[in-house]
Amino acid sequence: MDTKALRQKILDLAIRGKLVPQDPNDEPASVLLERIHAEKQQMVKDGKLKPKDIKNDTVIFKGDDNLHYEKFSDGTVKCIEDEIPFDVPEGWTWARLNNLALYKKGPFGSSITKAMFVPESDNAIKVYEQKNAINKNAHLGHYFISQEKYQELKGFEIFPGDIIVSCAGTIGETFVMPPDMRKGIINQALMKIHLYDNSIKDFYLMYFDNKLKSLANEQGYGMALKNIPPFSVLKQYLIPIPPRAEQEKILERIKILLSNINDIDLLKGKLQSNIASAKSKILDLAIRGKLVPQDPNDEPASVLLERIRAEKEELIKQGKIKRNKKESVIFKGSDNSYYQDLPKNWEICSIMAIAEVDLGKTLDKNKNTGKFYPYLRSVNIKWNEIDLSDIKEMQFEKNELQRYSIIKGDLLICEGGDVGRCCIWSSDETIYYQNALHRVRFHGGCEPKYFLYFMMYLEHTGYLKRISNGVTIKHLTKTVLTTIPFMLPPLAEQKRIVDEIEKIFAILDNIANQVA
Repeated sequence: MDTKALRQKILDLAIRGKLVPQDPNDEPASVLLERIHAEKQQMVKDGKLKPKDIKNDTVIFKGDDNLHYEKFSDGTVKCIEDEIPFDVPEGWTWARLNNLALYKKGPFGSSITKAMFVPESDNAIKVYEQKNAINKNAHLGHYFISQEKYQELKGFEIFPGDIIVSCAGTIGETFVMPPDMRKGIINQALMKIHLYDNSIKDFYLMYFDNKLKSLANEQGYGMALKNIPPFSVLKQYLIPIPPRAEQEKILERIKILLSNINDIDLLKGKLQSNIASAKSKILDLAIRGKLVPQDPNDEPASVLLERIRAEKEELIKQGKIKRNKKESVIFKGSDNSYYQDLPKNWEICSIMAIAEVDLGKTLDKNKNTGKFYPYLRSVNIKWNEIDLSDIKEMQFEKNELQRYSIIKGDLLICEGGDVGRCCIWSSDETIYYQNALHRVRFHGGCEPKYFLYFMMYLEHTGYLKRISNGVTIKHLTKTVLTTIPFMLPPLAEQKRIVDEIEKIFAILDNIANQVA
């Protein structure tokens, strides 16, 4: 279940009048707007508004031809049917944002600078910042101006009930100033909205927020809103106005539905956590030899190791690989101390005992020569999958191709960053790799996926993090990687373990996908 899309759908239904049933007895929204207009005219008479603040007021109505018209203050009428985005129910009406509120952006940057700030005191006036809107908190911030400076910037004063909107950095975050706010002004990164009628505040905010998110989506999927639209554009946006009584019903219905969705998100989070724990337990059982039953007829892992050693000796004689002078043999003592309850036919070994481990080529545009070939970077490597959406090319000489090639069955492990993250190259196509990756090429028919899941187990237990080097950027060096003790099952059991892990993981992933 896509709860984000569900939230958006609920808001969309709300502003279209399809979330709650209409009541023909409700006072029409047109009457509400008439009342707001009358209140604004009275505010002009009282000197609280200037005549220019209402000169652009308009009234939108339906004509006898069922088309939408807009009447301007000079008496002219214009058909605006092409501007109406969708039909609204009987009793609703359309209005310009300009008719509902005063909008004001903070002072120009030069009007208020850090040099003008004064220490906090009882007489100091607070300067509200965008972080107040972003964090929904009026008490954040420590910038203040003097009473004298306040008198110069009094037009930017903010009052309880006013809406502030962030206009820099994180764009479009809104916050209603609380009754206990400290007297203050907005800075250049904020816009204030003062509604003429606070009874519509909650519905207005819902629509305003939804409108800004729609604008962000128009700029590009997943992008943040880059800029608040200019006032000349913002004030002309149309907003559907329901009857006041219906607004309350809509908001109450939204509250209930969003609460239910939040509960779903909480349950989804718990389920995802339980699935992660289940996977970790499966991996733990797998590397302890407790996931699948042992078969006494399986060739012991010790025989597998002997065969691999003979195979490597032959490759060394042929000059295909070099002898690793640091290679060692791990064996079980009489006390069985290296690992408790290890199955009889299992062995402990380092990865270099069963595979060749090599880092890729260093990218150096100033030194590298040869033809360009595609290569893999750590960013391409995900857990148990490869992202081929962004493949770069690097120069390789002919004599380097074999050394830095990746073939089917190679295990690729991230050396830096998210250390240990790994996947298997499963394509028949040859590709190359950078020095941010370890290439592990197994001998003796060892099952690469068993070792992938072993690395995943080390990640789940935090072991990889503990053995990584580096203060800021972690690194899994070749020395460290090749000395990790691996629990080596018989070859046949490796394959049974992999099959069982993938069967159980598929079930768990299916459950997760059903609630996603």
